[in-house]
Amino acid sequence: MSRTAEIASEHQFSADECDSLRRALLSWYAHHKRELPWRDIGDPYAVWVSEIMLQQTQVATVIDYYHRWLERFPTVEDLARAEREDVMELWAGLGYYRRARFLHESAAVVVDEMGGEVPRTVKQLKSLKGIGPYTAGAIASIAFDEPVPVVDGNVERVLSRLRAISGDPKATANQKLYWALAGDLVDPDAPGDFNQAMMELGATICTPQSPTCMLCPVREHCIAFAEGEPTEYPATAKRTRQRPMTVGTSVVVFGTGRAERFLVVKRPPDGLLGGLWEFPTVVDEDGKASSVDAYLEQCLATAGLETSEPNDLGELVHHFSHIRMTIRAEARRLDTEEPPEGAAEFDQPVDWVSRDELERLPMSAAMRKVLALYEQA
Repeated sequence: MSRTAEIASEHQFSADECDSLRRALLSWYAHHKRELPWRDIGDPYAVWVSEIMLQQTQVATVIDYYHRWLERFPTVEDLARAEREDVMELWAGLGYYRRARFLHESAAVVVDEMGGEVPRTVKQLKSLKGIGPYTAGAIASIAFDEPVPVVDGNVERVLSRLRAISGDPKATANQKLYWALAGDLVDPDAPGDFNQAMMELGATICTPQSPTCMLCPVREHCIAFAEGEPTEYPATAKRTRQRPMTVGTSVVVFGTGRAERFLVVKRPPDGLLGGLWEFPTVVDEDGKASSVDAYLEQCLATAGLETSEPNDLGELVHHFSHIRMTIRAEARRLDTEEPPEGAAEFDQPVDWVSRDELERLPMSAAMRKVLALYEQA
């Protein structure tokens, strides 16, 4: 079935509309695009890195991470040879940590199995971990001029308004429609610039609230603008309900002053926050305040530890995409001359780190919030 055959007649763009939209949007983009470090660089690896970082993360947040990443891992070979710990350390604070793990693993595949050449087509790119239809389309069109569409939240909004598409934007039928429309519109001669122009339009002009329609280069083709109700489209997507979780976290400290050391435990490589370091943390299963006493005896070789009375640091809430985590934090100090070693039977790495080392350690934003509570106390 052709792409056009998937589009109901009331939503289709005519050939003349496609040509007019392409010309207007590309002209506008050439004069008004934001200067971003990953644009017009001609390096497929750097485009790949930027697209992974930009997944569910704001542009302003990504810029510094992007620069630091390419300073540390300037080529796909450098990334493939890097230690996982170094990769996670550089990603710390950016969130959605499996993006970093998948990027690292896929770089090794590119180097070991693909001769160090980033795949050029959507089909090949999608064979790599962490690359879905959108990211594959973005890399293929921007880095290799493959005439393929991309659809992200910005593009969904632009297309919804141009064609007055109602209903849940995340519904399967609407997703198919967006991809079909984007496929018809993409400029075959400048697919990368066109796709970036569509996303730029959604990010800067066709915004969710208060769109600046009078500055829009394609408003003459916009049904929602003609109706006078652009913000009616798209409909508000149904939100995924966050699962509540309560955990107890203890900042365990040994020594004082410059000799002060913090106890940290490395999480398993898979699952939530996989491979990151954290303060000893236990999940509260019964709704009561969690205690880490038993956990400390599990992870440290010395049982019956003498500690100060736990100092209550307070409670904070941290949001993940699918979890609302309540953290009940405490601090305690070990009364011993030497820090106890990790227990041999405990299958997670345990370490004592200085304050400076703690700053460099790959930890989640949630644990950084706990550290902030400790410092305030």
